[in-house]
Amino acid sequence: MLNSRFKVKGFLAIGLVLILSIALLGCGGSDNGDASGGEEQEVYRMRIGHPMAPGNNVSVGYVKFKEIVEEMSDGRIEIEIYDSAVLGSDRVTHESVQAGTLEMSSSSTPNMANFNNDWMVWDLPYITLYENQEAIYDAIDNGRIGEHFREISREDGFEIIMFSEYGYRKMTTANAPVRTPNDFRGLTLRTTDSPVEIAVANAIGANPVPVAWGEVYTALQQGTVDGQGNTFDLLYAAQHHEATGYAATTDHNYCMHILVMNVDYYNALPEDLQRIVKEAGQKALDWQREVTYTQEAEAKQNFIDHGIEVFDLTDEEMQMWMDVTKPVWDEFIGSTIDQWLVEELLEVQGRGDEL
Repeated sequence: MLNSRFKVKGFLAIGLVLILSIALLGCGGSDNGDASGGEEQEVYRMRIGHPMAPGNNVSVGYVKFKEIVEEMSDGRIEIEIYDSAVLGSDRVTHESVQAGTLEMSSSSTPNMANFNNDWMVWDLPYITLYENQEAIYDAIDNGRIGEHFREISREDGFEIIMFSEYGYRKMTTANAPVRTPNDFRGLTLRTTDSPVEIAVANAIGANPVPVAWGEVYTALQQGTVDGQGNTFDLLYAAQHHEATGYAATTDHNYCMHILVMNVDYYNALPEDLQRIVKEAGQKALDWQREVTYTQEAEAKQNFIDHGIEVFDLTDEEMQMWMDVTKPVWDEFIGSTIDQWLVEELLEVQGRGDEL
C-alpha cells in the first residue's frame, strides 16, 4: 500500500511539472510577440532621397513602391521618402548611397553619366522613339540592355531597384517663342552635366549651362538661363510653368530616374526581403508607366490653361530636329558610348539600319 501511494504521488508530481512547463512555454511565446513562439523579426528602415517634386510621376511611383514593399513585407521593411532634393541633388544622394550613408537614391539617366559613360546612350537625341516604347520597356525589363545596366551599376556600388519612368523631354523657354532648332540660336539653355546634353545644345546653336535641378527655377526667374528641356509633368509639379512662356513638343530624348540601393546593404538583406524589394519595384514601375501618360497629358493641358504657348511639331519640323542633332551620335558612339549598346537599342525598335 505504501509503495502504491508513492507511485500515485509520483505520477501526480510528474503531471504537475508537465502542466507548468506547457504553461511557461505558452507565456514565452506571448512575450516575444510571435504566435509561432519564435523571436521578433528585425525591421529594416530605409530612406530614399530624390530631387523630384511631390506629385510628379517619379515621386508618385516611389510612394507606390513604399506602399507595396511595406505591405508585401508585413512591416519588416519601412521606407521614408525625402523628395525635392532635401538630401541633395541626384549626384549627391547617389554618392551617399555609394558611401553607405544612405540606403536608396534616385538619379535621372543624364546624371547617371557621372558614374558610367554608357548611361549617356539614353541622352542621344532620338535614339528612342515614343512609338516604340513597349519594345524599349521589354528591353529594359527582360533584355540585354537592362541586364547590362544592372551589371555596371553593381560595379559602381548600386543595386538597381527601379528603372523609374520619367518620360520624353520637351524644349521650353521663358520668353522666346521656340519651334525649330534655329529658334534656339544664341539662347542660354540649361542642361545637366551630361556631355551629350551639352552637345545637343551646341548642335542647335544654344549656349549650354549645366545647372543642378534644384536651382533651375531661380535661374529662369533671374534670366541666368533662357530655357531647358524637360517633361511637362515635372515642370508643372515643380511650378516651373510660372517661369515659362513657350514650349515645343520636341520629344528629343527619353529619360528615366534610376532608383538604386547600396549593393552591400541589399546583399545583406534576408533573401526573402531581397525578392520582395525587387518584386515591389517592378509592380510599382508597371503602375507608374501607366499613370505617366495620363499625368503628362494633364500637365500639358495645364500649361496651355496657364497661357503658355505650346507648339505641337509637325512631322516635317520633327525631322528637322532629328537632322540637326544627328551629328551628336557620331561624336559619342564608339568613343564614349559602346557601339553594341546603340546597335542593340536600335535593333529592339526595328531601326537597325539607322546607325
